[in-house]
Amino acid sequence: MSSLKPFLRTKKIPARLQPVLWTADIRHLDLERDKTYILHQVLSSGRLEDWLWLFRVYQETEMKKIFVTFPYKNYDPARFHFVKNYLLGLKRKRLDPQNYVKNIPRNIE
Repeated sequence: MSSLKPFLRTKKIPARLQPVLWTADIRHLDLERDKTYILHQVLSSGRLEDWLWLFRVYQETEMKKIFVTFPYKNYDPARFHFVKNYLLGLKRKRLDPQNYVKNIPRNIE
């Protein structure tokens, strides 16, 4: 089942997101296949208008699932806490910042 909102399944990624999705050419990104990369890059590096686009494209429940299930170590501390607690409403969910914040070393054993 697609995590895209039905009316946006054929939409392309706006050109203004190329600097946010800088490690890939947006013409080759697929909104469904590359959703984990797109979601985390936009949340960690995007602006308000980029976040609004993300919420128009993806279901909120799917965004929360991806954020929790596939940690992405590219957030600064303040952005991580804002995205987790307020943007995605996961304030009560315990997530280890070591898995998200880029300046905190991971505890790998």
